[in-house]
Amino acid sequence: MRPEDARVARLATVGSDGHPHVVPICFALERETLYTAVDEKPKSTRRLRRLANIEFNPNVEIVIDHWDEDWSQLWWVRLAGDAQVVEHDPRGLELLQAKYPQYRDRRPTGPFIVVTIRQRSEWRA
Repeated sequence: MRPEDARVARLATVGSDGHPHVVPICFALERETLYTAVDEKPKSTRRLRRLANIEFNPNVEIVIDHWDEDWSQLWWVRLAGDAQVVEHDPRGLELLQAKYPQYRDRRPTGPFIVVTIRQRSEWRA
C-alpha cells in the first residue's frame, strides 16, 4: 500500500497554550500537498481546535501508517509542513471526492486545510 492510498492519517498541531493536539483525518495527497476538510461527521463545534491552532502556528505534522499483525508489513510516513485554512479548495475537494465515496454523497463544506509539505520521513520494516 502506498501512503496516498491509506484511508486515515493523524494531524498534529500546536496551539497558543503550547500543547500538541492530534486528530485522525481523511486526506488526499498529491505530490507535495496534502488536503483535508472539515466534513459533516458529528462534531461538538464547527470552530475546531485544529483550525485555531493552525491560525496561531501553521507548522503541522501528519503521520500516515500501516499496521499489520505481520510486522514485516509495517510502515509509516511522517510529513512536516506549513498549513493554511481556506474556506474552499476545488482541487482538494476533487481529490477527496475521488478517494472517499462518502464525500461524493455528502460533500465536505469546509473549511479546508491545505498543507505544503516541506519534509518527509519514512520507515518500512
